[in-house]
Amino acid sequence: MMKYLQKLGKAMMLPVAALPICGILMGLGYAFAPGVMGVPDAPTSGALYTIGFFLIKAGAALIDNMAILFAIGVAVGLAKENDGTAGLAGMVSYLMITTLLAPSTVSAIAPNMIASEVNQVAFAKIGGNAFIGILAGIIGGICYNKFRSTKLPDFLAFFSGKRSVAIVTALVSIVVSAILLFVWPIIFSGLVALGNGITKLGAVGAGIYAFLNRLLIPTGLHHALNNVFWFDTIGLGDLTAYWGALTEGGVMANGNPVNWSVGMYMAGFFPCMMFGIPGAALAMIQTAKSNKRKVAIGIVGSAAICAFICGVTEPFEFAFMFLAFPLYVVYAALYGIFTTITVALGFRAGFCFSAGATDLIFSASLPAAAKTWLILPLGAAAFIVFYLVFKFAIVKWNLKTPGREDDQENEMNIELANDDYTTMAQIILEGLGGKDNITSIDHCITRLRLEVKDRLLVDEKKIKSSGASGVIRPGKTAVQVVIGPKVQFVYEEFKKIAK
Repeated sequence: MMKYLQKLGKAMMLPVAALPICGILMGLGYAFAPGVMGVPDAPTSGALYTIGFFLIKAGAALIDNMAILFAIGVAVGLAKENDGTAGLAGMVSYLMITTLLAPSTVSAIAPNMIASEVNQVAFAKIGGNAFIGILAGIIGGICYNKFRSTKLPDFLAFFSGKRSVAIVTALVSIVVSAILLFVWPIIFSGLVALGNGITKLGAVGAGIYAFLNRLLIPTGLHHALNNVFWFDTIGLGDLTAYWGALTEGGVMANGNPVNWSVGMYMAGFFPCMMFGIPGAALAMIQTAKSNKRKVAIGIVGSAAICAFICGVTEPFEFAFMFLAFPLYVVYAALYGIFTTITVALGFRAGFCFSAGATDLIFSASLPAAAKTWLILPLGAAAFIVFYLVFKFAIVKWNLKTPGREDDQENEMNIELANDDYTTMAQIILEGLGGKDNITSIDHCITRLRLEVKDRLLVDEKKIKSSGASGVIRPGKTAVQVVIGPKVQFVYEEFKKIAK
């Protein structure tokens, strides 16, 4: 299971790599055009507003369609040979699930299912949900691996092989949608009920909410809690009240009283997103292997900047949540702790987009804002605590965060005797028992990573005669051939002859 989660985490890197720049663009856009957020007295026209609006839309092009990126990227990442056909299958699955579970479809086929307001919200959150995108990507990737070589009778021969993948994916997605039709609203409603209970616990309740908010990100079910605390699902609308310039004791537009400390369900996210994530990112960079530190900087460093400026955290979170899920639980717990402390100290701030510096600056002038200067000591504390906890956990548990993959340090220094990659690939294939013995082909930075049918057919001496530096067998059917930094060239030739 852990092996599969790590493979999923690796597949996530493909779509995640596209997100940081979008978050930064949106942060800059909101800085130029705060009027887009509804900041009182902010201009809604002019050159700066136009530039800001343009940048916001440019960033939102991918951020708002993140689920589609995951559907395609995860499918391609999980597929053998990383074939683009799997990406099409992932997209087919996503479109099938989101269409079948759209509120309009559900109301037509099961009107009783969507009768309640909570269930209406539940199905409304299916479209654009990152979890649904990841699920669709997994379905697409699995279907590609299972059915890419399917042979059909002659009269259906056109649909054989890779052309069958999309068809099978659609059928599987129908079944998954039917299951989600009943399961999704139950889980969603349960979380709404939980949110109702949390509201009675004051600062501790705010901390519990923040913890669950982060913990549920991988499933997309955090929306259920968000609708309880941020919007007027049960008479509590922290975000709505904050940007409506209301304070405790006021009355919302729908007549509901404001009987809570406005901003308490948003304030705790600011020190964590603005300062905690950069601290955690620094820990990941420092604990990365020396030969992969630049890779780690590229992934989590840019994600940290993104989180600080505009509070877009997905590039950071999806970079490690599947690679090191225990660390993600710790990460969520830190949110809970800091939110409890932040609310108890009286810090109040709100966000329209997310808890980054941009929203903090423009929300600080609203009536509900209080003790916003506390962001400095709280932020410093969050940076230090996140850094120390992440560094300790990564080293203590030997977690495979970005830059800590299993490849050995000295493998990057391996030099091949010659550049005859074709011959090398042929010898390796012979040593693995021929192409009929190969079930999976992949590579990392320095190694060919393969799965074989019969491990007894593997001739390590033969493989090493190709010029490979070593052979590693981490499992019964898993074989890793150590090549060095030129592994991609060997992989490309190996893939050609192993088909």
